[in-house]
Amino acid sequence: MKSAVETLNPTRVRLTVEVPFEELKDSLDAAYKKINQQVTVKGFRKGKIPARVIDQRFGRGAVLEEAVNDALPKFYTEAVNEAELNVLGQPEVDITELKDGETLNFTAEVDIRPAIEIPDYSGIEVEVDAVEVSDEDVEKAVTDLRERFASTSPVERAAQDDDVVTLDLEAKVDGEVLEDGIASGVSYTIGSGELLDGIDNAVKGLEAGGETTFTSELKGGSAAGKAAEVTVKVTQVAARELPELDDEFAQLASEFDTLDELKADSRKRLENMKQYDQATQAQERVLEKLLELVEVPVPEKLLEDEINTRKHNLEHHQLGQMGLDLAKYLEIQGKTEEEFDAETKEAAVKGIKTQFVLDELVNKEKLNVNQEELTEHLMRRAASSGMSPDQFAQAVVEGGQVPMLVGEVARGKALAVVVEAATVKDTNGEVVDLDDEEDETAAAADGSEATEAAAETEDKPEA
Repeated sequence: MKSAVETLNPTRVRLTVEVPFEELKDSLDAAYKKINQQVTVKGFRKGKIPARVIDQRFGRGAVLEEAVNDALPKFYTEAVNEAELNVLGQPEVDITELKDGETLNFTAEVDIRPAIEIPDYSGIEVEVDAVEVSDEDVEKAVTDLRERFASTSPVERAAQDDDVVTLDLEAKVDGEVLEDGIASGVSYTIGSGELLDGIDNAVKGLEAGGETTFTSELKGGSAAGKAAEVTVKVTQVAARELPELDDEFAQLASEFDTLDELKADSRKRLENMKQYDQATQAQERVLEKLLELVEVPVPEKLLEDEINTRKHNLEHHQLGQMGLDLAKYLEIQGKTEEEFDAETKEAAVKGIKTQFVLDELVNKEKLNVNQEELTEHLMRRAASSGMSPDQFAQAVVEGGQVPMLVGEVARGKALAVVVEAATVKDTNGEVVDLDDEEDETAAAADGSEATEAAAETEDKPEA
């Protein structure tokens, strides 16, 4: 077999392959054997029909077609390996010449990973938010905790802001009660915004037993997005009572004995959260700077597939679970279809570039993934998918997706290398020393945009 490579553009090549006919012998033998098992000829036992009889009865062309279909993947793979190509997707194969007993010639056009040169990235500088926790932040955290320990008690008065009301609801569209438009005993805190638009104004001023009707756009269910006439009846009004902010509350709501200790712990927790956010922000901004430094051609077919995958996942998974279609989603977002398409393409391009660059960094820095790192990443992915670690691991193995997870971890490590080499300052001009938490954030991110770009799996692997 002889092969040659022609570069069509930085992301696509054409392979020209010439195969001497004698190299088709194994595939021809397999073709005769396969046809033997599929046909019957009077006077011959099944599977014992001579080749010449098969040629006479069914045509040599049928045998050649079967043999070529069997042989092409093998010769294509050999040509790819010989040229040391990193191919993407399936090739477009064209048989240019097939002479019985002489030769098989074919071409194969296929996308390849572009050659990428990673420049010196040690000069990257980014700015991130400073880690600052104010007294107001601490007070809000303690207040939120206090809200969780609020108690309620029924009152005989009209409902007002912050009251907890128990409601019976009935929704009609075009005068017809919806099958899923009836609910009883719904608990709702006035002002929380957790139910229908307009319900706060409707129930405020009503006492237990009071009833009213208002119009609202339904957020979910069979008539999502439609205007409905909603009848609401208040069956109970309860006032919320917050516990006193004192040492007794600290003992009730935490492991601490005093309110001061609780506040100190709240401050520490807020600082940790902001440090985590700061490390994530540093990664995102360093990645942006890195992508600006590298010229990355994007294969057209890969980009097209990635855009289609993103749209499919949004429409059939995310929006489907919310009871929305794309048109309604765009209406809620205030976007045109053209704007949505442009944003999707931009995100897809960035994702593909990110994967290419981080994968090249993995090779350049000779980064490896050990079992402990892979296990930790699997645990995080399982938690985010809503599956148990055992379920997730089984699905990954059965789906042949272990290499994908290894790639995610390796890309996370590559990004961490760049972040470590960069200069990161906060908005106060102070150099940020990203500690172990940054590594954890990198591992959790694992080149997430690059993972999206691969478009081979969803968040939950398929078993």
